Amino acid sequence: MSPKDRPEGDCRSARHDGETTGPKGLPEVASRSGTAAWLCAICAALALSACALGPPMRSAPAQQPTAPPLPRNAEPPAPAINLSGFPLSYRQGYADGCASSGGVVHKDASRFAADPNYRTGWQDGVALCRRK
Repeated sequence: MSPKDRPEGDCRSARHDGETTGPKGLPEVASRSGTAAWLCAICAALALSACALGPPMRSAPAQQPTAPPLPRNAEPPAPAINLSGFPLSYRQGYADGCASSGGVVHKDASRFAADPNYRTGWQDGVALCRRK
């Protein structure tokens, strides 16, 4: 079909190789299967480009406010339960753990890592005081 044979308002133009082009010079789609193929290709490209972005960034976890722990040789305040048979480090850990159950963390991190009595007392204090 030559450009002279086209109806008025038809903006397709004939290329030299016989293929017709649309208004922007792109090849016309000959069938619906061609359109489906283009849509599949575009969807696949979009899906793969989304993977290239990497995982979403996560904000750093909010740190809880901390208060200074009791000194190593200080007797903690008397708890509501009897801890008289337990070592001093356990009683101090229990007092710090119980104080931590209210929201502000009272913990001596170096003692928690190195002293099993302090660590057990702290964990027991948090667990028992949260129940109240």
